[in-house]
Amino acid sequence: MLKLYAMFLTLIFLVELVAAIVGFVFRHEIKNSFKNNYEKALKQYNTTGDYRSDAVDKIQNTLRCCGVTDFRDWKDTNYYSEKGFPKSCCKLEDCSPQRDADKVNNEGCFIKVMTIIESEMGVVAGISFGVACFQGI
Repeated sequence: MLKLYAMFLTLIFLVELVAAIVGFVFRHEIKNSFKNNYEKALKQYNTTGDYRSDAVDKIQNTLRCCGVTDFRDWKDTNYYSEKGFPKSCCKLEDCSPQRDADKVNNEGCFIKVMTIIESEMGVVAGISFGVACFQGI
């Protein structure tokens, strides 16, 4: 029974190790994938409660950003041609920016999200290292 436990513990440790290595090696792929999916979500944005649109709104509200690289990314979308900028791009709480670029956040969301992810990588690596060490005991 003890050998079976040790075998499973070793297997779990190896899976964690492989996941960490794959995450490190493919981190640029993850960035590109996030950017492509975020651009796609912007192009398909609507206010009907689509989960992608909700995610875009949540990111833009939380990080106070607008678009992928900047607010001009919205100008290529169907939503902008119909209604202008979404409310989640507003600098102030209750504004209707429509097409006024002065009332929306200028910074893009991609850089802000990547900055947060990279700044939290130390915490994730520390926790992973702690779990791995605990398993080794």
